[in-house]
Amino acid sequence: MSIVSNSLKRIKPSPTIAVTSKAREMRAAGKDVIGLGAGEPDFDTPDNIKEAAIQAIKRGDTKYTAVDGTPALKKAIQEKFSRENNLAYELDQISVGTGGKQVLYNVFMATLNSGDEVIIPAPYWVSYPDMVLLAGGKPKIVKCSENNEFKITPAELKKAISKKTKWLIINSPSNPTGSCYTKEEIQELSKILIKNKKVFILSDDIYEHITYDGFEFFTIAQIKALKDRTLTMNGVSKSYSMTGWRIGYGAGPKDIIKAMAKIQSQSTTNPSSISQAAAVEALNGTQDFIKTRSESFKERRDFVVESINNINGLSCLKPNGAFYVFPNCKKLLGKKTKLKTDKDFVEKLLEKSEVAVVQGSAFGLDGYFRISYATSMDNLKKALERIKSFCENLA
Repeated sequence: MSIVSNSLKRIKPSPTIAVTSKAREMRAAGKDVIGLGAGEPDFDTPDNIKEAAIQAIKRGDTKYTAVDGTPALKKAIQEKFSRENNLAYELDQISVGTGGKQVLYNVFMATLNSGDEVIIPAPYWVSYPDMVLLAGGKPKIVKCSENNEFKITPAELKKAISKKTKWLIINSPSNPTGSCYTKEEIQELSKILIKNKKVFILSDDIYEHITYDGFEFFTIAQIKALKDRTLTMNGVSKSYSMTGWRIGYGAGPKDIIKAMAKIQSQSTTNPSSISQAAAVEALNGTQDFIKTRSESFKERRDFVVESINNINGLSCLKPNGAFYVFPNCKKLLGKKTKLKTDKDFVEKLLEKSEVAVVQGSAFGLDGYFRISYATSMDNLKKALERIKSFCENLA
């Protein structure tokens, strides 16, 4: 008889973490592996944010804080929403967690009953379905077409909604595709959601500041009729290069925020006091570096997309955000190459060419793979040369 719970047996380890770990092991063994699997910026945390953390330590801000965030950080988050998104929240409508992942986990644990459905457009961030399963819910996957830039359409949303639907997840800019919902697309989806008053919306905005080509970010809570049914998640990990600091936050209905705090009080208690002090500076301090870093990401995106589209058998859309691309490798699968799946493709690429990427099936859509271009241009040039050589040798 296994000691492991039945609920845990329903989920799988994170594929993205698995790829990153495998690449790390190979490098430790002396292999020249180029990792394009990690979802974190390669830039360092800005110095003013580090200094805020140092000063917090010197002040002795090393004790427990309120479970779901210090008043100072909640105030900074409140002002961020007002300043950047024209959204007004009271402090008791804001929750701070140990990374955006915990915020999402708290939401599902606090709101899902057995059999409740959560609509998840695919491709999706790998943790969404497993979090839903752990909370006793049922992921309802909607596979989205490359022809629509991997975004759910109003018709697809309408068809997916049932009497059991409790949540819809919207992630824009998207991990793994980098696709972004325009204001007009959000408005069209909203027409369906306004009619379905029992459906709540979870908006994952973690890549909000990483956009290109003049894209104007718009979040669904800005639709007045849906604000009271929307939980907006964001954080400091991606925009401020603070993945290891573990600070995410959410804003939404008071009853949901209160329930999330109850869950968190029995798990991690509060996020790190030092990280919270650093996050205050991140949100309140200079934002100038974000534009500079986004320009660097754009240069890498353009290089990667052009390079992939010059490789026979691969094709790739040019996304408007995040730091990922999601190439199509279907033409390289089959009898001729002896690669049956995208998982076969990425495993063989790692084995033969020492480039680590993540298979599209990990994100719910077969026949693709994800590249993170959050690494140096030198690494990207070497990696794309290896990918090209690998694909040419498959023929």
